[in-house]
Amino acid sequence: MLLAILLIGLVGTTTELLLLKHDEDFAQFIPLVLIGIAFAAIAWHEVHRGTASLRLFQITMVLFVAAGFLGMYFHYQANVEFQKEVDPAIAGRELLVKAMTAKTPPALAPGSMSQLGLIGLAYAYRYPVRRRHDGT
Repeated sequence: MLLAILLIGLVGTTTELLLLKHDEDFAQFIPLVLIGIAFAAIAWHEVHRGTASLRLFQITMVLFVAAGFLGMYFHYQANVEFQKEVDPAIAGRELLVKAMTAKTPPALAPGSMSQLGLIGLAYAYRYPVRRRHDGT
């Protein structure tokens, strides 16, 4: 069930990022590249249910969590820069609120990458291949 939820999330996120043309600079390619790696890791693991494919999948999911936080930082910074261009005197709580509630780019949207990574890690937690090979 967790793998199905993850796959639906990956397809949905990919579709959204491509429709939003989320490929203007290097940083915007990070989620697209990670999603591509995730699809490859899932396919490899489905074909060869070994420790190496599981480890690649787990590493990819950890990178998803990190990318989510990094993306939130990038979105927040972009919003702060925009708000300071509009109103150079803005600062403090007012700047924080405006940056966090901006619609473009939505500051917390990259958190979905972290959520997908956590779903993937939950799927891989105590996966049967680990019990066979690690004795756990």
